This record gives sequence, structure tokens and C-alpha cells, in this order.
Amino acid sequence: MISLAKEDIRHTLGKFIVTAMGVGMLLGIVLIMMGVYRGMISDAEVLLNDLNVDLWVVQDDTLGPFAEASRVHEDLKYTLKSIQAIDKCEAITFQNLQLPLANRKLAVLAIGYDVYGEINPINYNRLIEGTVLQNDHYEIVVSDKTGYKLSDKIKLGRNSYKVVGITHGTVASGGDPLVYISLKDAQELQFTYTNKRIQTDRARGIINKDTHLVNAIIATLKAGYNVDIVAQEIQKWHHKNVYTKVQQKVVLTRNVVEKASKQIGLFTVILIAVATIIIALIIYTMTLEKMKEISIMKLIGLPNSMIIKMIVEETLLLGVLAFIFGNIFAHLIYGKFPKNVVLELNDAWLLFGIVVIASIFASFIGVKKVINADPTVAIGG
Repeated sequence: MISLAKEDIRHTLGKFIVTAMGVGMLLGIVLIMMGVYRGMISDAEVLLNDLNVDLWVVQDDTLGPFAEASRVHEDLKYTLKSIQAIDKCEAITFQNLQLPLANRKLAVLAIGYDVYGEINPINYNRLIEGTVLQNDHYEIVVSDKTGYKLSDKIKLGRNSYKVVGITHGTVASGGDPLVYISLKDAQELQFTYTNKRIQTDRARGIINKDTHLVNAIIATLKAGYNVDIVAQEIQKWHHKNVYTKVQQKVVLTRNVVEKASKQIGLFTVILIAVATIIIALIIYTMTLEKMKEISIMKLIGLPNSMIIKMIVEETLLLGVLAFIFGNIFAHLIYGKFPKNVVLELNDAWLLFGIVVIASIFASFIGVKKVINADPTVAIGG
């Protein structure tokens, strides 16, 4: 039996392919939006996974440094180290900085840590050049996204910092590159004021005592201890908020990137709806263009089922080709985006299922036109 859909597509092959490519670009954008969401979640977990600590001790009544301001005393780490369940414990700071480039500023998140401490936030697997920090002053490890090279000098505050290491794939939850400096340098940058500010404060009787503050204390536990029980004990006796690694991940995904992810999700749904409408309009237009041929087919006795099958097959083929073109388009451009875009196979298959369902529904408008077609139109010329 002759395939009506095959013969009809062959008759207008160029137009059909161009149409599929146009819809495919729209579906490619849908895939990119899914990838942006996946990238946001992936970025949010980079630092958590690199540190891989069990507990985050932060200022009471706060969600911690990822979500809001948190300040605790640095010497709290010595108190926590005295707890039998604690294995390793260190202070850490987080600070948004603007690195000077040739003609602009680059936003980064600076991680301050004790160079000689027990916990190093730099993942050696991400270190592509140089070394980690060796001294507790005037050294910096940067992400390759910053564009800096080994031995470059970076002016921050009152001092210059030498680039001693370069990492790859180190980003903050917002997509900004991570840089690493010593805890002493980080405290100086974050809590030390300008000479004029210090002079003015002293005239007011104010002495800066913040230089021994940090944003969080991180800790790992010895084997055999329950992380939730230890967290409750610390919170009870030291009056600080304590988050486990799982809870900190929830804070990141729900409180930091939740609104952005909902916005991306809504935009994705709108794009899918638009793609469905466009496919429906294309099929409707294609059906209108061959109404005379359809009328002739009905006049010579072809059943509606065969003609309807032709419309549905063409719609499905259009959707599948658009999906293929969309995947090609997405994989060609996703690397050009400034933030991380993660294209996952599961998302592609989900979109494929949506496209098939949308194509079937879109074909109904053409099917309705076929059923209502009048065979006498063919006689009237």
C-alpha cells in the first residue's frame, strides 16, 4: 500500500525540513533551559562536594553563609575540637569580590581557609596548574574562568596576591568563579577598614574587633557517630545553628536557587506550549494547502481513516525531526553560555515524550479539517 504521508512529504520535502528545523530551534532552546536549571543545581553543589564535611556550624538564627550573613568567632573551632565525636574542624569565610581585569571587573566568591589546617576546600582533582596555597599571606588560587595565569599579580584591598594555582569547574551557587585565599588574608579583606575609617572610628571610641570572626565552622565526624545527634548537641549547648551536609544542600537548592529554578521551569513550560501551538498551526496550514487533494481522495472512495493516518504520521514525523534538530542545535550552542549548562539524557527523553504527545494533540486540528472536508470541492475545481 502506498504511504500517503511519505508521498506528500516527498512532494514538499524542502519546505518540510525547513519547518522542522525552525521548530527544532525552539525545542533546542527548551533543552538549553533544562540544562541551565541542571547547571544551577550542579554549581550549587560544587563547593559542598569539594569540602565534603559533615557539619556546618553558623550564626544562630541564620541559614548559613550560602543564604544569608553569618558570623561566628574563629576560636569556636577549638571548643568544637574538644567534642569527642569531632574528627577535624576548621574555620572558613565566604566573600564576594570584584577581581580587576583589563577593562572591567569580574565577580568571584572568595573562600578563606587556614592554609595549615586539617580541611582544605580545594579539590586536587580540579587543580589543573600550580599548587594549593603554601603560605598564609599574599597567595591566591583562581578558577580558569577568571582568565588569570600562574604568577599573575592581583590587587585586592591594600595588597597584591600572586596566583599560585588554577582550578577548573570551581563555581559558586550563582555561577561566579571561586577563588581561594588564606584565612588571615580573607579576614583582613572582609573585616579591616580603610585608614580613614579606622581613624574616624577611633575618634568615636570604636575599635574594630571583627578580625577574628569567620562565616562558618566546618567539621567532620569520627566513624561510628550519628551526625544528626552530634548536630543537635552542638546546637543545644553552644547556641549556634548547625546543619548537616544534607541540610546544607537543601538550603542551597530551596533557599538560594529555588526562585530561579521555578522561573526557568515556568519559562520552559511556556516554550513547550508555544512549540505545540506552532506545530498545530503548521499542520493546519499544510492541511489547508492540500484540501483539494483531500477532497479528491474522499471523492474516489478513500476512507477518512487513511487520510487521518496521513495527517498524524506527518505530524509525528515533523515532531521527531524537530526534536533531532533541536538536540543538534542545543549541543552546538550550550557551551557559549556564560553559566554552566548541563544537558542530560533523561531530560532529552522527557522532551521527546512531550513532543510526541504534543504532536498527536496538534494533529487533531488537521484531522478535524479532514473529517469536515466536502468531496464536492474537487468537482468545483
